[in-house]
Amino acid sequence: MKTTKIFMIALMAWMILPVQAQNSLSYYLPEGYTYNPAIPTPKQVLGFEVGDWHATHDQVVMYMQAVAAASDRVSIEVIGRTYEMRPQIVLTITSPANHGKLEQIKSERKKLRDPSSNVNIEKMPLVMWAGYSVHGNEPSAVNASLLAAYYFAAANEIAGDLENIVILLDPALNPDGVNRFASWVNSHKSYNMNGDPVNRELNEAWPRGRTNHYWFDLNRDWLPAQHPESRNRVAKVQEWLPNVHLDFHEMGANSTFFFQPGVPARNHPLTPKKSFELTEKIGQYHAKHLDKIGSLYYTQENFDDFYFGKGSTYPDVQGSIGILFEQASSRGHLQETIYGPLSFAFTIRNQFTTTLSSFEASREMRVELNTYLRDFYREAKSEYDADTNKAYIFGAKEDAGRTYHLADLILQHDIDLFSLKEDISVNGVEFKKEKAYIVPLNQPQYRLIKSLFETRTSFTDSLFYDVSAWTMPMAFNLDYMALSSKILNLANVEEVPKNSPKAKGKVIGQPGAYSYMFGWSEYYAPKAAYALMDKGYLVRVAHEEITLPDDVKMKRGSIIVGKGQSDATDQQLYNDLVKLAEESGIEIHAVTTGYTGGVNIGSPSIDVLQKPEIAILVDGGVSSSDAGEVWHLLDQRFQMPATLLPVDRFNFTDLSRYNVIVFSDGNYNQLGKSGVEKTKDWVRAGGTAIATGRALNWFGQNEIAAFKFKNEEGKDTVVQRKYADFERAMGAKVTGGAIFNVHLDITHPIGYGYEKPEMFTFRGDNLFMVPSENAYANPMVYTANPLASGYIHPSNLEQIKNSGAIRVSGVGRGRVIGFVDNPNFRGFWFGTNKLFLNAIFFGQTIQSGTAR
Repeated sequence: MKTTKIFMIALMAWMILPVQAQNSLSYYLPEGYTYNPAIPTPKQVLGFEVGDWHATHDQVVMYMQAVAAASDRVSIEVIGRTYEMRPQIVLTITSPANHGKLEQIKSERKKLRDPSSNVNIEKMPLVMWAGYSVHGNEPSAVNASLLAAYYFAAANEIAGDLENIVILLDPALNPDGVNRFASWVNSHKSYNMNGDPVNRELNEAWPRGRTNHYWFDLNRDWLPAQHPESRNRVAKVQEWLPNVHLDFHEMGANSTFFFQPGVPARNHPLTPKKSFELTEKIGQYHAKHLDKIGSLYYTQENFDDFYFGKGSTYPDVQGSIGILFEQASSRGHLQETIYGPLSFAFTIRNQFTTTLSSFEASREMRVELNTYLRDFYREAKSEYDADTNKAYIFGAKEDAGRTYHLADLILQHDIDLFSLKEDISVNGVEFKKEKAYIVPLNQPQYRLIKSLFETRTSFTDSLFYDVSAWTMPMAFNLDYMALSSKILNLANVEEVPKNSPKAKGKVIGQPGAYSYMFGWSEYYAPKAAYALMDKGYLVRVAHEEITLPDDVKMKRGSIIVGKGQSDATDQQLYNDLVKLAEESGIEIHAVTTGYTGGVNIGSPSIDVLQKPEIAILVDGGVSSSDAGEVWHLLDQRFQMPATLLPVDRFNFTDLSRYNVIVFSDGNYNQLGKSGVEKTKDWVRAGGTAIATGRALNWFGQNEIAAFKFKNEEGKDTVVQRKYADFERAMGAKVTGGAIFNVHLDITHPIGYGYEKPEMFTFRGDNLFMVPSENAYANPMVYTANPLASGYIHPSNLEQIKNSGAIRVSGVGRGRVIGFVDNPNFRGFWFGTNKLFLNAIFFGQTIQSGTAR
């Protein structure tokens, strides 16, 4: 469909903008093709040639809409919106005839996952997914998508090829990050460029454009799927089951161009060897095309295919061929490198060229790739038949919230899941009705399910590009086990539909009660507590168990609610409690008398809680990902406002308005001596400082808190080592991400809400904290046998044994609570979130004698 109005607007924009074109379309497009003049070029719509400026996300969307309006090969779909409400779009590009039967094509492709189905592989179209710029400051990809859309819509000679190929083109996997970065470089571009690497244009401000709104790396979120961008995209991938999945990235400026396969020894064992072979075969097409334009490149080095949560590996565990591309980045419009000046246009051309090489490979390998996809699921069925495990069960009898969120994660990946409809006990472990789920292994996603539940502690290679473990029940701190065929059908279950709502809670009792109480075990109990404090109600925490008149036992950490100084009536309080119970999934009990068992409702062992007034330090040397995880946790899940306080404003800010300040992993030396003294004074006056990761070093070195660390490397007595082994030896000592066993004191305020002292934590560094000599100040420590899943170098394993995981240090009336590990890792470590929230809510109540 052609629209004259679009062309008039584009022409007017082009005439108004004072841009001198530096590049031409012919620089990018391959020779030997003719183009349909009805399809607008990027310049006709945007007013500048690709590579002259960084296209902002709205400009990318505008161009894609124009192409879709002009071409019968292209349709456009908004699959969702980001946190900043930008549309996520996907273009479907294929022949006009195929556009008339897209649902039929998808239906036939679904049969590839059914080993018993007969499908016509010879006639089945291939599906190629092309995903650009999941990292917003890797912009050559999103700008290459403009060329890809034009070429596939306008090139006359590929019309026949599109009869057998469906291209799903996602031009910007991270719209918010893309826009943030484009705005930066465009606003600092000079018309006379010099490429100096220290130029402001090439050095974007914190938190930079790599991440999404909450500063998460979306290329690590394919499997956890905690963000709307990922969920919307994963749903589309599961809908289409692509054969080839292109994942375009950038790396350092002094690099060349990489394409997969990566290091052969670092493939995940659940990925068939055939996947590597096909990736290598497709790689020959990339080499041929890059040879033609004279670009330097390499393959089978540096990168790997292990963690299934990345855009190039998530497809591998589902029969698709995921391909990572890494282009040296100009980071702006021009940058000096060891290879000479690197222009933005050059980086775009390489990404576009490998889009074309992938298209050629897909065309010529169509039958082979469709056959592989079918065989992948046939082989998975055979593996299931040979597996003694037939299902997994997981749950937490005390917390439906955490259990629900793991179930919800699993459902995002086209996996069948069943809710327990009766209480059962398996090997002495209780699983409660509607608080436990069963995942059968006899389904197409067998291998993906195995990856979610398995543990691995031995590996063929000791180097990992990303994490080495992601055992999901451990991340959620849930009971789980494999079920054999004998007990698979033990219980009454009900299938759970995707995007099912969380279970609602309730109030047990009537308005006008003496008081109200709820436990702290449910994941969203802090959400209810904060909302009640925000409304002015009196909220207290019990440090001893209380038995209610109806013989209900309320454990340590239970919350007691009264009207306090609010003007609410009995009915208003009750109505608020009903609403919050439903939203949070908690049970609230009406208490009819203060004469309760254990301790009474007026006991001195019950503390009044202050409403958390939170600041999160940001900018400077702070880790944006760690700070973003805190921001996301509070803002999205618990509806708790927090001030994002820039480090450079800390010394000029009145800190008295905050009672909790979060020092996320990072370097705080920028605060200087005045910042050290200001922090000491604030904590001494009663504040709660929460420090994670390397922030503990700053607190310890400046004697604000008594944090000390091990340093037991020992003297190396070897006189000579092989130079060629250096990188591997150093890399083997990196703890990139593994899961460990810890022991939690559940009588400590930091441990409130946890039922068992045994739990799991995630770590991604080699920071080994010395436990406090005051044994009461170590609420969580690593066990003597700490490794639960993943890789750690033997020397680091020795250091982590019995080391401190959480330590509390007292300063005057305040507390500094130190977390060696990140309790909010990538938004999916639900199992340790409550430790962090306990520090926020209960840090103020920790007795001084236990924090030295």
